[in-house]
Amino acid sequence: MLGWPRIRQARPNAAHQALAQLQAAGRIAGVITQNVDALHDEAGSLEVIELHGSLQRVLCLDCGQRSQREAIQQQLEAHNPYLAGVDAVQAPDGDTLLDPAFEERFQVPHCPYCNGSRLKPDVVFFGENVAAATAARALSAVHEAAGLLVVGSSLMAYSAFRLCRAVAEQGKPLLAINFGKTRADELLDLKLGEPCDLLLPQLAERLLR
Repeated sequence: MLGWPRIRQARPNAAHQALAQLQAAGRIAGVITQNVDALHDEAGSLEVIELHGSLQRVLCLDCGQRSQREAIQQQLEAHNPYLAGVDAVQAPDGDTLLDPAFEERFQVPHCPYCNGSRLKPDVVFFGENVAAATAARALSAVHEAAGLLVVGSSLMAYSAFRLCRAVAEQGKPLLAINFGKTRADELLDLKLGEPCDLLLPQLAERLLR
């Protein structure tokens, strides 16, 4: 609840925009992302495969229906007005550290579809598995692609690494733009340790001339 405004205010950077431009021009087939902020969609990328879900949605664990986070946020604020002025420590991803006393009073709104109260952000938390349909869709996209460009990921999550391994097994080009080590370093054909938001716009400019 308290971290949502920070997530809502995030905007696509030059890297997001460059990828959208490359896709619109047919230079890349699509985007598979580990991020949960929906910034690729906002930048204009189409049919984005969200491996780990999206914070823009809320999942009901009772009926499986999804709701828009903004609607649930309004209910959260209405149910918990005492949190409006709370000064809490927030992490960059929106996680917020609250006093346990506040947690005891916290009220969760009910699902608009089944009236259940077991709601969670529609994202894959640590220890959870990527939905089978999402994993299959990502793997299918990789099999159909001519190659794979990794942008700003260490690939430590197996859900992303397995896609790189699939590309390597097919003998297709595997490239990465990333600072530091990645789990797929031994599989990469080329790795550039440059800022994504600087290098991708330059790449797009050259390819779209």
